[in-house]
Amino acid sequence: MNTLAPREPLLAALSPLKTWWPVVVGLLVLYVPTYSMLAHGLWNSDDHAHGPIVLAVALFLLWQKRAVFEAAAAVPTRGQVMAGWVLLVVGLLAYALGRSQDILLFEVGSQIPVILGAILVTQGMRAARAVWFALFFLLFMIPLPGFVVDAATGPLKQYISIIAEQVLYAAGYPIARSGVTLTVGQYQLLVADACSGLHSMFSLSAMGLLYLYLMQHTSLARNLVIMAAILPIAFAANIVRVMVLVLVTYHLGDEAGQGFLHGFAGIMLFIIGLLFLFALDGLLGFIFPDRPRSQPANQGSAS
Repeated sequence: MNTLAPREPLLAALSPLKTWWPVVVGLLVLYVPTYSMLAHGLWNSDDHAHGPIVLAVALFLLWQKRAVFEAAAAVPTRGQVMAGWVLLVVGLLAYALGRSQDILLFEVGSQIPVILGAILVTQGMRAARAVWFALFFLLFMIPLPGFVVDAATGPLKQYISIIAEQVLYAAGYPIARSGVTLTVGQYQLLVADACSGLHSMFSLSAMGLLYLYLMQHTSLARNLVIMAAILPIAFAANIVRVMVLVLVTYHLGDEAGQGFLHGFAGIMLFIIGLLFLFALDGLLGFIFPDRPRSQPANQGSAS
């Protein structure tokens, strides 16, 4: 009679998997072709090379919260189920439109309402709260719309050119500017669209928000200051990148400026941005120290 008892915990553990395996299979059917297309296209460009990193981080964050899905499924309220179905339908319609019309904004962006809708329908709001950052982080996989890129690129190139010229001129270098073209010595350098820093701002914002999420600072002021500083830090790092390329070209020649060191400057931009962020966080730690985390009420002192 008691031989069947050990099967009960096993069945209880497998019951959530019965709910989620069809959902996971459906998501794979929908989005594996999308990821494959991105891997063979957009993600091969420097501007969107952060895409697979964002996807890997989001999957890792979801995996960290797997206990929420392995536990016995909570019963979602009627309102949560209705909201989930609305999100699911909207996401699937966006996917169908994006896939059929080759609109990556809709095709890639649809995964967020689809996943969130499936979670609300099956698990309710508790599970949705547990994975909110992983779903939010997927926003950085979505390619920026063309009108946003066109509107922001021109002014960014202009400001970067002006600041780089003024700083290097103050440092004593023979540099002049015409529009977004910098002339240093005998060389002319065009601050191209890739040097505007727009996509580097986007990717550094993703890493900055991930850093804040992982650090779990309890000081609200500290978090807000760091969030507000992410874009200025990315902008400043890109100015440093342009100035380094100008100096490399001036001292080592045009081939050095446009060759390996040009690509290395892009990596350096990201490293500089992260170092600025870490330094700012360390400084703010002295001004806005974290409060001690409250201990659960049932934890007593050891005696």
